[in-house]
Amino acid sequence: MKARLAAITVVFGASIAIPGGSLAQATPPGSQPGGTLSVKGHPGTTPLVEMNGRSYVDLEALARLMEGSLAYKQDQVTLTLPSAPGEAPAAEAKQGFSKPFVQAGIEQMAVIREWRIEIVNAVQNNYPISEDWVSSQRRLAERNLKLASAAASTDDDRRGVSMLTAEFKNMQKLSDRILAKRRQASYIPPKSLNNDPLDQQILACSKSMAAMVANNAFVDDANCHEARN
Repeated sequence: MKARLAAITVVFGASIAIPGGSLAQATPPGSQPGGTLSVKGHPGTTPLVEMNGRSYVDLEALARLMEGSLAYKQDQVTLTLPSAPGEAPAAEAKQGFSKPFVQAGIEQMAVIREWRIEIVNAVQNNYPISEDWVSSQRRLAERNLKLASAAASTDDDRRGVSMLTAEFKNMQKLSDRILAKRRQASYIPPKSLNNDPLDQQILACSKSMAAMVANNAFVDDANCHEARN
């Protein structure tokens, strides 16, 4: 098979299709030696030929130099080059929840659940709510939320963080509302939270996230978005 020459074009991780008509025989008339070609990350060199102000290299020599391969089909030659040294393929997005995130998320939801139960019981049984206790629950929830965010490593984890954040904010809104009424000495009917939209949303989101963990898959549930009011 006759040696083939082509203008130097290097594309990593791809196939270069070179029409046969652009190939010339080795050392064509009017050409002269043009030094050597070396490629960073690949040992060795291969000779260059200069012709009409352009540099050419033997394709077979280039393929050997770069540990590539040549494929011939009718009047077309395809040069396939390996990926550049140190270049890793793009990582695929990870699905499902990671174990560290699930653990952090469970701890966060346990704090919110305890916080909600205390608020609901105080309303239903008409007993005082300790603002210091509420503040401690809020600080604990804020800390756990940061831990869950730091533990997130998959796409579902990161979506889960947004849900945990919304659930925390909704619980904060419910708690602030009840505490504000208590400060104003306003009467709160014991059954006022039975059909309260915000309380129902918090409870529904808690159940939804528990199901997501059980199925190890994120589901966009409207109940786990921050309430507007």
